[in-house]
Amino acid sequence: MKPELVNCIIPVYNRSRFLGEAVESVLSQTYRPIEIIIVDDGSTDDTPRQIRQLVGKAPDVIRSIRIKNSGPGGAREAGLRLSRGEYVQYLDSDDLLMHHKFEIQVKALRGNPECGVAYGITRLVDENGRELQCPYKASGEKRDFLFPGLLVDRWWNTHTPLYRRSVCKAVGFWTNMRMGEDYEYDARVGAMGTRLVFCNEIVSCHRDHKGGRLTRGVLTKAILRDHVRLIPKLYECAMKAGVQKDCKEMQHFSRWAFLVARQAGAVGLIDGAKNCFEAATSAALTEDITMKIIGLTARIAGWGVTGRLCLLRDLLDKIRLK
Repeated sequence: MKPELVNCIIPVYNRSRFLGEAVESVLSQTYRPIEIIIVDDGSTDDTPRQIRQLVGKAPDVIRSIRIKNSGPGGAREAGLRLSRGEYVQYLDSDDLLMHHKFEIQVKALRGNPECGVAYGITRLVDENGRELQCPYKASGEKRDFLFPGLLVDRWWNTHTPLYRRSVCKAVGFWTNMRMGEDYEYDARVGAMGTRLVFCNEIVSCHRDHKGGRLTRGVLTKAILRDHVRLIPKLYECAMKAGVQKDCKEMQHFSRWAFLVARQAGAVGLIDGAKNCFEAATSAALTEDITMKIIGLTARIAGWGVTGRLCLLRDLLDKIRLK
């Protein structure tokens, strides 16, 4: 490990349009020393050419590696293996860091040795940099731990936190999930009881653009396949973090897990539906009548039939409300 060094890991796949701006937002940091590791996740457009140009402009700061397409988690893991800094920053190739991010957050971690992660406020901007929302999500709230908030939402973005390397080492490998892999990573960080230090300044920008994000779009079977992996893991990590069942966040999670169980059953993800239903009932203070009826129906008719019946009922309810 190299003391004081901040490693910024940028996975990229077919996104040459925004990559240069993302890299420039790291190069403009007021803090030094820094090192950027760009991980090309098997791009098929002109991204490799642009990466070569970026490395050529700042070879003392930027390194790159090309891997077989592995998804965002696999790409971040490949970058982490190359890193050597005391601090780790993850940055998606279409997002931006404010120029003082590292300076602020490194200072916060140095001043709070009991904390493993520093975070600040994230802004939501459009592709031209116009502000759409600030703070974005709950990044403007002071929280000492990731849980119980993670049971409701992933309340920050991948670029919001700065990690001590020791946290990244302790949390283990990134999952191969294509959706929600960063949510699952956060849950494991939270399960360790990692303390957070809040920096009350804008530190990053999450960009909303027409180029598309993995997290945008209709709910497909592929997305649900990752959701049914995420839900049980969230519950497991919350239990490890000591979250009590009677808190409002846990009860919200129970309803969410119950919904995903029904959705998974409707598309034939039977084991996933079972696992999410088990998480829902385990998290619930009391099993309500709807949960009891659907659970009984699933035991008799199976989760495939039950999920489709629930989907039909939801559609009929929407029609009646119109």
